[in-house]
Amino acid sequence: MRRRHFYLTFFLLLGLPLHIVGQPGQRFAELGDFRLESGAVIHECRIGYRTFGELDAQKSNAILFPSWFGGTTEDLIPLIGPGKLVDSTKYFVIAVDAFGNGVSSSPSKSRVQAGDSFPEFSIRDMVNAQHQLLTKVLGISHLRAVMGISMGGMQTFQWMVSYPDFLGRAVPIVGSPRLASNDLLLWQAEMRAIEGVRQCRCGEEEAMRTVALIHQFALYTPQHRVNQTSHDAFPQFLKEIDAGFPRRFHSKNWASQLRAMMSHDVSAPFAGSLQKAASAVQAQVLVVVARQDHMVNPQPALEFAKLLNAETLELASDCGHIAVSCERDRVAQ
Repeated sequence: MRRRHFYLTFFLLLGLPLHIVGQPGQRFAELGDFRLESGAVIHECRIGYRTFGELDAQKSNAILFPSWFGGTTEDLIPLIGPGKLVDSTKYFVIAVDAFGNGVSSSPSKSRVQAGDSFPEFSIRDMVNAQHQLLTKVLGISHLRAVMGISMGGMQTFQWMVSYPDFLGRAVPIVGSPRLASNDLLLWQAEMRAIEGVRQCRCGEEEAMRTVALIHQFALYTPQHRVNQTSHDAFPQFLKEIDAGFPRRFHSKNWASQLRAMMSHDVSAPFAGSLQKAASAVQAQVLVVVARQDHMVNPQPALEFAKLLNAETLELASDCGHIAVSCERDRVAQ
């Protein structure tokens, strides 16, 4: 039971099994040479995605659901369907793989820009690529909504300001319009762990073993970890982290998404003003945060929600960043 709980923690599968029978197949959109906001180019750019449900005749029921940090569209499958976060019997759901997740263009997957030669990208670049997927590949000119969890929530905030008239609703869940200092402290620690292990040439797996401990420490609250893992159970808990995490995640992919999150700031095109960024938003917004989130501090999201006069949902459990899982029924409702 502890092993199952450990894997669900990292994949945010909200209590459901990792492999679902009859799941929608992985698809890819080829975007050619994709120019990033930095001026760099991702050559042979491809975006992974999956679709659920049917697009209505008016193309008015499409919902975009980007993946979270380190996650893939396969991880989103248990959240889509009747009674879940988004109902695919009513809506046409497009789950999309973010750059750097090992499915879409990533340092580990590029044929021509592998590893360190893969260009740095931003959350804004992820959103621009998704816009191309929708308009040029799927023929969709307007979204009923954009929703996402964690880094998917960051992409949702970016969608609000990058393409304000393209979406009717936005539901960022435990995301942020720009990271708080405590978030940056966490992500910088993970980045330094990766870079430090690389410099000593200790190996890919050792880098992610170090990152796994930092990440797990911040994923839940201290009280939740104390309640769930006794002193005697800790050695087995540590063994499970060491066994699972390094095989799931590639350090260069992980680092590429870390950089994107650390540079994320929806106010950047507005001279650093969140108020001006908020004034560009046209969508109806529901901001979901976890009060005890030690991974993505809720304060920036709540401040942005206040500027928007948006509805908010504050999750109060001691589950920290994984409060969406612990309060799944409340969030789905």
